[in-house]
Amino acid sequence: MPFYEYLSIALMVIFIGALFTGYPVAWLLGGISLLFAAVGIYLGQYAGLDTFLMTNWMKFSGVVDRFDAIMSNWVLVSLPMFVYMGLMLDRSGVADIMMKNFVKVFGGIKGGLGLTVIVIGILLAASTGIVGASVVLLAVLSMPVMLQNNYSKRLASGVVAASGTLGILIPPSIMLVLMADQVATSVGDLFMGALVPGVALGLLYMVFLLVVGLVRPDLVPARAADAEKLTLKQLSVAFLSTLPTMSLILLVLGSIFFGIATPTEASGLGAFGAILLAAANKRLSWSVIRQVGIETTLTTCFIFAIFIGATVFAYVLRLIGGDELISEFFKNLGLSPTGLVLVVLLVVFIAGFFLDWFEIVLIVLPLLAPVIKATGLDMTWFLILIALVLQTSFLTPPVGFSLFYLKGAVPKGVTIKDIYIGVIPFVLLQLLMVALCFVFPDIITWLPQKMYGTPGG
Repeated sequence: MPFYEYLSIALMVIFIGALFTGYPVAWLLGGISLLFAAVGIYLGQYAGLDTFLMTNWMKFSGVVDRFDAIMSNWVLVSLPMFVYMGLMLDRSGVADIMMKNFVKVFGGIKGGLGLTVIVIGILLAASTGIVGASVVLLAVLSMPVMLQNNYSKRLASGVVAASGTLGILIPPSIMLVLMADQVATSVGDLFMGALVPGVALGLLYMVFLLVVGLVRPDLVPARAADAEKLTLKQLSVAFLSTLPTMSLILLVLGSIFFGIATPTEASGLGAFGAILLAAANKRLSWSVIRQVGIETTLTTCFIFAIFIGATVFAYVLRLIGGDELISEFFKNLGLSPTGLVLVVLLVVFIAGFFLDWFEIVLIVLPLLAPVIKATGLDMTWFLILIALVLQTSFLTPPVGFSLFYLKGAVPKGVTIKDIYIGVIPFVLLQLLMVALCFVFPDIITWLPQKMYGTPGG
């Protein structure tokens, strides 16, 4: 094995080990990469130890061009706008209004409160895309009510955590924007490809809850204690409460799907629409504008810090032959294209236990995607499968962020053990959706093909 391959393996192993130190990931990525770049330059230029390193070290200055490409990428302009839209919508009060009205609609149904959480989770996912905000908001609005109505603590925790994570899959999703940028594919294709499986996953949660209500009635009460008889007026009020959110969804996704606006332009429309909704609900103030602006800036800085660190890591890994090593490894497995996809999905699923989706999308995906692209498979199908698997990373310990978001917002008495056990069925449902999309690719590719008449790859 050439020396540079040992260097590539050492870089990846040391980075994974350093993650457990708790040091900020962005600085780990950049710092360790620069250290290995220096080692590569020394061994290649001065020690003359490896011909491959000697020819590649001079290209390291190209990392500056990578930084410039990131900062001038018009697609990435949509990230702060989508973040701003989600945070402002969180302040607008629309979720609170929908929760109160939907409880009246579903309150008399077995598991009705849980169904309400899932429905609102789907609507929030299609209008905010911010998992942390969705999980905390749903927990604050629904967990006390569900526990008061004798829902199982574990089941209630699982419903809230899983419903909140739909925002990372259902467009507009900042994860899909980053995936499109990393693999040089269309954001619109990924948005359309994710819409059907994302909504279908939410419906799968609802079916599961109804089945639990039939099989284990002790976990799900027959009806809310204060449930009233459903009237046409209550139904119409509940429907009207969804119109502001549905209008924002139509404004953003509709403008993209029908070619009226690019994803970047649509993100600006969405941010402006969220401001209007906050104003309409009398929740808009200078204090809110300031808080949302600060939070958006901090979130955007966090994303781009990891982005830049991941760029240095990927660039150095490429210079020392890491991408070739990974490509050759998968080629030597002798698997069929679909077999390769299964292996990649397994790698991503396991990585999700230990890495945040940011690191997987910005580091792992650019290394693995070319292997799949070379097989000629539909990249939209492949990337949405990856997105579905990455959704499980929010619910799998020890790094499942939704679990910690939820723990910080649940009432006293709900333990982290309750949350861990409660999310297990929903992780299995997410994997079931991955399997369905793998076996029936049309679930993903149908909408892009319908819109463009060609595969989304």
